[in-house]
Amino acid sequence: METSYFAHPTAVIDEGVSIGAGSKIWHFSHLMRGCKLGERCNLGQNVVVSPDVELGRNVKVQNNVSIYTGVTCGDDVFLGPSMVFTNIVNPRSAVVRRGEYVKTKVGQGATIGANATIVCGHDIGPYAFIGAGAVITKAVPAFALFLGNPARHVGWMSKYGQRLHFDERGKAQCPEGKDWYSLENNQVKSLEHDQ
Repeated sequence: METSYFAHPTAVIDEGVSIGAGSKIWHFSHLMRGCKLGERCNLGQNVVVSPDVELGRNVKVQNNVSIYTGVTCGDDVFLGPSMVFTNIVNPRSAVVRRGEYVKTKVGQGATIGANATIVCGHDIGPYAFIGAGAVITKAVPAFALFLGNPARHVGWMSKYGQRLHFDERGKAQCPEGKDWYSLENNQVKSLEHDQ
């Protein structure tokens, strides 16, 4: 039976995995029981997708990323090389906490940079941008730019990944996509389309 996705011969795909058409799974990656990948996902080498993880359509996962149980990613999410998710707040080797996984949701179009760490239980809003090496210890609003350790909110980003500069009316235009955004009550909304 022909598959509608590509998997490198070294990839391990457990039974009960759902993989969308056009997806690619590269060298030494492991997809575990019950995980779901949407259409056109691309998993780099040495990626682990744990049980019950759900990835939307067109999710790009770079090399050396482990996506642990409790994590869900919306469509068009980018996970940079060697970025880290956690799923237990207080891990101890001698204490079994498998029933205590804390959920983390990554919203549509969000980017998480190389070597960033997402402490579990802190959702990443749609189109947010987490800089390389950042450590997320709180929820990240839609379109927010977070940098540093611990990460702090330093600005806003467009759907195209360009920095937004708001005028005195609270309006900004993306220099690349030419779409418009509004900033009100410390929340950014796209004026072109629904998020």
